[in-house]
Amino acid sequence: MKFEDMMPELRSGKKATRLGWNGRGMFIFLVNGSSFQVNRPPLLGMYPEGTVINYHPHIDIKMVDGSIMTWTPAQIDLMADDWAVVPVTT
Repeated sequence: MKFEDMMPELRSGKKATRLGWNGRGMFIFLVNGSSFQVNRPPLLGMYPEGTVINYHPHIDIKMVDGSIMTWTPAQIDLMADDWAVVPVTT
């Protein structure tokens, strides 16, 4: 599947992976936008406590070690046709 075909799957709450990625268990997922009140650093050092922040939607990636970080696709990811939906596990 191509990346542009995968985006509707991400928007519907599914996770996606590339078959060509070396790391087992890696996948991307959409983080929906939200609003929250500032109550801890580092934002507490930039805004007064209680300030409402709008958190924009973005894509995160689950890494091999289980950590999560924001993800920006490289050109090779955008052009790849080996995208697949991650099967749901019970």
